[in-house]
Amino acid sequence: MEKELRVIISGGGTGGHIFPAISIANAIMEARPQAKILFVGAEGKMEMEKVPAAGYEIKGIPARGLKRPLYSLSNISVAIDYLKCRSIAKKIIKGFRPDLIVGVGGYASAAIVGMGAGCGVPVLLQEQNSFAGLVNRKNGASASRICVAYDGMERFFPAEKIILTGNPIRKDIRKATQEQKEEGFTFYSLSPQKKTIFVVGGSLGCRTLNECMKKAITSSDLFKPVEEGGKGYQAIWQCGKIYREEVMRFLQENPAPSVYCSDFIQRMDLAYAAADVVVSRAGAGTISELCVAGKCTVFVPSPVVAEDHQTHNAMALVEKDAALMIKDAEAVNEFVPCLAGLLEDEGKISRLEENIQKLAKPDAAAVIAQECLKLAEK
Repeated sequence: MEKELRVIISGGGTGGHIFPAISIANAIMEARPQAKILFVGAEGKMEMEKVPAAGYEIKGIPARGLKRPLYSLSNISVAIDYLKCRSIAKKIIKGFRPDLIVGVGGYASAAIVGMGAGCGVPVLLQEQNSFAGLVNRKNGASASRICVAYDGMERFFPAEKIILTGNPIRKDIRKATQEQKEEGFTFYSLSPQKKTIFVVGGSLGCRTLNECMKKAITSSDLFKPVEEGGKGYQAIWQCGKIYREEVMRFLQENPAPSVYCSDFIQRMDLAYAAADVVVSRAGAGTISELCVAGKCTVFVPSPVVAEDHQTHNAMALVEKDAALMIKDAEAVNEFVPCLAGLLEDEGKISRLEENIQKLAKPDAAAVIAQECLKLAEK
């Protein structure tokens, strides 16, 4: 009779950590349907809602991220909470008796991963970014295996522990068929005869990309009809929920019939399918999806994330001629000329699509799950 597999998965604080964690859990359950999986996350954060919605149990701990600069006095209370988390983590591990602990990064995973290694439980780390996060860097030496999405991660982790797996993504993201493209045009009320730009700023939204779209609508010919002397392009614009009212007021005052705007994209697969060019932030999960979808992409990395890891992520593709990048501070002025030039250069679009798809790892979750099983069942 097969031994019951027990796994703790820890991480979170942001969607960039939570959704890969859930994808890994799903892949483990596909391989071992009788497995018991327990998540550990930060109290009051997104994972406490998203993980139960995905069908998994989660325990919350009072984890908080470090403030920048690191010498900030407020980090004293963060350190005290971390010690509390260590004590809670020890009780969780003792009670659950895991065969393996998976850490996906983020401050929510610091205590449970560190305590797990100290208790002799095998630890697998999954690092999404090209510039490794602080928590994973600190725990790399005690981990048994480290799954990464980019080359050159030996500068952060012991080379013998690294395996290049890519980042887990949603199962519905794939290179679009012609039928999916047509479905995307219908779903978003777009014309199959027009070139399409997909501007996506994440679930909360991105002020910079919203300002880019506002200027493109009011001060350029990008979305004006060809018969009026414009370029005749169309767009899917995901503005984010915190900017929804502001953007909808703008569109009432500045109608743009060729622009579909929503705070949330229900069918990301169809938005990718319809798009000729995607303009996006450079989070690790988004990049992995764009590689699998094979989309010509212009990245505008967020300048306010820890250690500027979005710029590192984007540059890893730019250096392989697999994407373009505009700095956040220059985006409002560079958005229109960049897109206007790109959409008139079919050869460049094809080259970027071909090169970004070379970096795709569509089966990352399954590969990581197999590494989990190897460690847990030793």
